[in-house]
Amino acid sequence: MRIAVLDDDRSQTDLVCQVLSAAGHFCHPFQSGKELLNQLRRESFDMLIIDWQVPDLSGADVLLWAREKLSPNLPVLFMTSRSGEDDIVAGLAAGADDYMIKPIRRGELLARVQALLRRAYPSQNPIEQIQFGNFIFEARTGRLTMSGTPIEVTQKEFDLALLFFRNLGRPLSRAYILEAVWARDVEIPSRTMDTHVSRVRSKLQLRPEHGFRLAPVYSYGYRLEQMTG
Repeated sequence: MRIAVLDDDRSQTDLVCQVLSAAGHFCHPFQSGKELLNQLRRESFDMLIIDWQVPDLSGADVLLWAREKLSPNLPVLFMTSRSGEDDIVAGLAAGADDYMIKPIRRGELLARVQALLRRAYPSQNPIEQIQFGNFIFEARTGRLTMSGTPIEVTQKEFDLALLFFRNLGRPLSRAYILEAVWARDVEIPSRTMDTHVSRVRSKLQLRPEHGFRLAPVYSYGYRLEQMTG
């Protein structure tokens, strides 16, 4: 999962990112609220972890913007000092899902993050078969069928298709897709992703006449939409 962490104390972002990276997440640290806000306008994240007291733009401001502009399911965990009881009340009232009191304890941080992610993205939990309409993805074998007919796909195409279906209707930034499908190999040429997207669209027939549309989002990334009517 792709997680943004906001805290003006670099030692805190280092600690949080160390714990999350070790658990297999992609962690993106920010020391400035304005910097995070600018990034949120261009990038997709699966979760936000924000310090409530940030000098330039408070955690409250970031949270209110996120709740207004981003997916209502986006999990938000905020961090506050031990004396911040008012912060806790304000944070939860503003729409945060959970909070942690500093100093941050590694085990508790990971447990809270994993719990929020499981609740926000139940379909991400690894199960043998995942079905979306006529499509059945077999996660363990990398096998994909449409209306019972196998579709020949590479592992990367399988991963990419599953990523789009798990995020149906949600625009995904190019950076998000790169990290999710190609992991740490983010040096791949830009056209490689476009080629894979084109193959997935063709092989799975993701066109309006078949009920889905896999379309580019200008200067951002791609989105898979389910057609209605």
